[in-house]
Amino acid sequence: MQTQSIETCAGRIAYRQSAGSGPTVVIVHGNSASSRAFGRQLDGALGAKYRLLVPDLPGHGESADAADPAATYTMPGYAAMLREFAGKLGAAEAVFVGWSLGGHIVLEAAPDLPRAKGFAIFGTPPIGFPPAMEQAFLATPAMAYTFQPELNEEQARAYVAAAFRPGVTALPPEMVADVLRTEGRARGQLAASIAPGGYRDEIDLVANLRQPLAVLHGAEEQLVNGEYFKTLTMPTLWRGAVQVIDGAGHLPQWEQADRFNALLDAFVAEANA
Repeated sequence: MQTQSIETCAGRIAYRQSAGSGPTVVIVHGNSASSRAFGRQLDGALGAKYRLLVPDLPGHGESADAADPAATYTMPGYAAMLREFAGKLGAAEAVFVGWSLGGHIVLEAAPDLPRAKGFAIFGTPPIGFPPAMEQAFLATPAMAYTFQPELNEEQARAYVAAAFRPGVTALPPEMVADVLRTEGRARGQLAASIAPGGYRDEIDLVANLRQPLAVLHGAEEQLVNGEYFKTLTMPTLWRGAVQVIDGAGHLPQWEQADRFNALLDAFVAEANA
C-alpha cells in the first residue's frame, strides 16, 4: 500500500489509507511504532469496508522528525497534529482509535473532536494526576525503554517482544525496524512532558465523555494491568464492559486480528448507526 503525506503543524505526516468507502476510522499507533502495525486492518476485510486512515506520528515511520521536538513530542502536540490531520482529510466525524500511546493521544484530542462518532482505545489505561503508573502498568523490564532516547537492536527487540503475549520469539522485523527508526527525542521528550499540566486528566475525561468509548484489552498483556480498568468510571463504555481478547498481549490487532477486527467492525457500525 502506497504511503501518502500531508503537511501539518508538526511537519510532514505520512499516512496510509485503505480502499474502503464506508465510514471513516482514524487509527493512531503507539510509541516507537508506525502505521505498519495495522497492516492486518488496512489490507484486509476491515480496510475494504471502511475508510481507514493511519498516520505515522511525527518522528516515527515515514513521517518527518519534528522541527520543534519540545512542542511536538507531547500529548498536546500530538493531539494538535491529529486534529489537523483529521480536518485536512475530512475525517472530523470519524471513529478515532488509539493503541497504547495512540490511545492517550486520542483521549487528549477527544474534547476538541466534538463531531467524532466515537472513540476506541486498547493498550491504553487512562491516567490522571498524578499518574498511577504502578497501578496502571505491569512491572515489565522493557517498560524502561518506553522513555529511553537511544535504543540498540537488542533493546528494540526486547521492547517489541514485551508487546506480544509471553513466549512469542518470532518478532516481525518491521516492528523492530520501526523502534530503531523512531527519533530518540520522541521518547525522551514524551517522558519530560508527563507532568502536572502536561496532559489532560484522562480519568476525568472518560468519566465525562459523551460519545461511546470502546475499551479493548489483550488477556495476556505484559504491559497494561487489566484490573486497573475496574477502578475507572466510564459511563459511555461500549457494551458496558472492557472487551477482553484471548490469546493476545499488547498487540491484539496483530496477534488476534480476526477477533480484533470483528470487535472494531461492530463498534464502528454501531457508532455510525
